[in-house]
Amino acid sequence: MIVADWIANSFPIIRIIFIVLLGLCSIAMVISIFLQPAAADGMGALSGQASDTYFSKNKEKNFEGFMKRLTVILGIAIAVIAILFFITIRIYAPT
Repeated sequence: MIVADWIANSFPIIRIIFIVLLGLCSIAMVISIFLQPAAADGMGALSGQASDTYFSKNKEKNFEGFMKRLTVILGIAIAVIAILFFITIRIYAPT
């Protein structure tokens, strides 16, 4: 495939940017996972304490809900960036 020179020269730079973004998102995801509290959702039924509290009903409005959404967003971002990175490799493979 014949491509313009500016495209051929920009793909290596774009790939470096994608790798840096992938690394930053991965580090942020690891940190967000470590900051989440341990989930013990099913343990209340074993001990007989299966009552809903105000905290459990409004879980999405607190720090735990924020970290859960952040983890999902970072996971989607990692997947999209990885796909774009491999698309750039497929489009421009130096021969």
